[in-house]
Amino acid sequence: MDYPRALEHLHALTNYEVIPRAGRIEGLSLENMRSSMAALADPQTSYPVIHVTGTNGKGSTVRLIESLFGVMGLRVGTYTSPHLQMINERIRIGGLPIEDQDLASAITGVAAVGEERGGESLTWFETMTAAALTHFADEAVDVAVLEVGMLGRFDATNVADAQIAVVTNIGLDHTDGVGDWRRAIAQEKAGIIKPGSALVLGETDPDLAAVFAAESPSVTWERGIDFDVAEDELAVGGRLINLRSPRGRYDEVFLRLHGHHQADNAAVAVATVEEFFDDELSDDVVAEAFGSVEIPGRMEIVARSPLVMLDVAHNPPGAEALADGIETDFGDAPLIMVVGLLDGRDPRAFCEALNVSSAEICIACSAPSRRGLPAESVAAAITEVGGTVEIVHEVEEAIERAFSLADPETMIVVVGSHTIVGNARTHLEGK
Repeated sequence: MDYPRALEHLHALTNYEVIPRAGRIEGLSLENMRSSMAALADPQTSYPVIHVTGTNGKGSTVRLIESLFGVMGLRVGTYTSPHLQMINERIRIGGLPIEDQDLASAITGVAAVGEERGGESLTWFETMTAAALTHFADEAVDVAVLEVGMLGRFDATNVADAQIAVVTNIGLDHTDGVGDWRRAIAQEKAGIIKPGSALVLGETDPDLAAVFAAESPSVTWERGIDFDVAEDELAVGGRLINLRSPRGRYDEVFLRLHGHHQADNAAVAVATVEEFFDDELSDDVVAEAFGSVEIPGRMEIVARSPLVMLDVAHNPPGAEALADGIETDFGDAPLIMVVGLLDGRDPRAFCEALNVSSAEICIACSAPSRRGLPAESVAAAITEVGGTVEIVHEVEEAIERAFSLADPETMIVVVGSHTIVGNARTHLEGK
């Protein structure tokens, strides 16, 4: 298949990113994925794997780990999801998205194995995961860093046995919030810990520690105990941080990212890469990696005068981190928010965590997805928590409306989902 036909094949598959799976955990299995990988000669066994899960911060932590490895000269493959603008972003080597022809070749190989087996078809995400794992083997990466798509235990990426399992945090997402939901989510995320895996644990709730210990990791490094952020101060274009790690200390490191939460992600990334090498890292490596890292869609500044920020926060913990970052890093700038959400979230809880009432005006739009929540529903949630709102259905038109209301001192924040931010990036690149 060429690239267009490969995309056609993908889009014909069941895609739970746009069609929510009923039951979520019940009835899930990795057997079809495992048998498919076996038919592909289990490429995921040909390189060491770092496996990253968590409610928030997975993508940022993967990028920070990727940057550290890259500065150290390793050929690193990374697999992340969802994408912002094109699916090639999900599979990277050396920080660069997979080429069209390479993606087409990998998908063709996965599809051919499926036809030969004559079994149950892989889903969209399973096919992309298999393509990524195969591509990394073909390209002889030194290490692969895999981001879990959802939870962990039954995620397609969990066919790989992690040398290091990373859990960034446990928060409210992909759950109805009933009962002891934090423990239930922790148990599913702990499923990426395999016999012999080291665990880097960013979650600091002591009540959940036993959940992860029950998976018997070979060693556990816990944030707040074995590693942490010692200092975190605002700096021009990012933050100045001091990190305490299991094997060393890194002082006055410039982190080219906004928000307190990114310092925590940086601490997790350092602990992970230290564990990979079983050694302290060079100060110069950490300084170069964190001073140059770029993470699209994470408090990303894409324009100035007015200042325009894009953020993929899509659940209450992410919204709260974004609101905190806006307040601490950008102060009292007049604020306009463009907000669009996917169905399956609690729009009121999201808008409350985002502190939409701090904005001069919010512009509610509809996320361009089959799961997109109608702009009217987003607007109703904004109103319920005290925000002022207009409805503009299309993302691009909503952004233009925000520009028409802004002056050079205004800050425009576009937030709510990867599809909103991806369309916003494409639109703004064309301006």
